[in-house]
Amino acid sequence: MSQSLSGAGARPKSPTAPPATQPTASPAPHSTPHHDPPDPARPSVALGRMFLGAVASLAATAVGTLAPVAPDAYAAEPVSRPSLPMPTPAVGPAAAPGDRLTVTVREAGGGADGTFELRCHPEGGTHPDVREACGRLDRRTTWGTDPFAPVRSGTVCTMQYGGPATAHVTGTWAGRRVDARFDRGDGCEIARWDAMVPVLPDLRA
Repeated sequence: MSQSLSGAGARPKSPTAPPATQPTASPAPHSTPHHDPPDPARPSVALGRMFLGAVASLAATAVGTLAPVAPDAYAAEPVSRPSLPMPTPAVGPAAAPGDRLTVTVREAGGGADGTFELRCHPEGGTHPDVREACGRLDRRTTWGTDPFAPVRSGTVCTMQYGGPATAHVTGTWAGRRVDARFDRGDGCEIARWDAMVPVLPDLRA
């Protein structure tokens, strides 16, 4: 009876579980090195760096070229200059600027006849009295007057005869052309001649 109760009060044993087996680690698959996919922006970055490097190199070269140079360096370097033609000296009337007159005297006698050149400003020529002749013309040249002007038409002149002498003056004076004739045929012409002495010879007795 007790055996039956004992059997009845005992709980049935659960079947023994087989021992747990550790999972066998499967061999790791053969791994290949991982490579990132190529970045399309990297060639542009590399080209940009190369361009910046070239620009920096050119800038350094330009700075070296424009660096200040000592004055001695300029003096040491020969400077080639284009040769200019030498001016040719003027020949003829253009060589002597200023007032130029040619005085021709006829029938005056006493060695006064001849053709003479008179230059003023500066003075020169073959005239026998250049300085006094130029001074005389300067004093007779005033504003609004012409030292070589003829006798005005209608002027009353004395009936005098001063001789056969004549004179012809040509050239340039005070920027004007001169072409004047002189004689001693009456009192007005004698006075006009005498006013031009010593440009014209002094024929007063």
